[in-house]
Amino acid sequence: TQFATAATTQFGSGWAWLVKGPNGLEITKTLNAATPLGTDKTPLLTCDVWEHAYYLDHQNARPAYVDAWLDKLINWDKVNERLAAA
Repeated sequence: TQFATAATTQFGSGWAWLVKGPNGLEITKTLNAATPLGTDKTPLLTCDVWEHAYYLDHQNARPAYVDAWLDKLINWDKVNERLAAA
């Protein structure tokens, strides 16, 4: 729910992220081309919420895109590999 909220409330273009930081797992979002790379946070999962990522399938319905993305497109085994390596 927190990840979906971050993705759907990102104003304009950007990304929602699941990262591992110094204090554990965090959900964050970034604007435009900003990323958590180069910080003390390790990206584990990201969702592209730029309009080009979802417009053809979902038009202006970003929440529908995020729901479909969360339900059908995440490779949790890969996310777990990244977490173990972080």
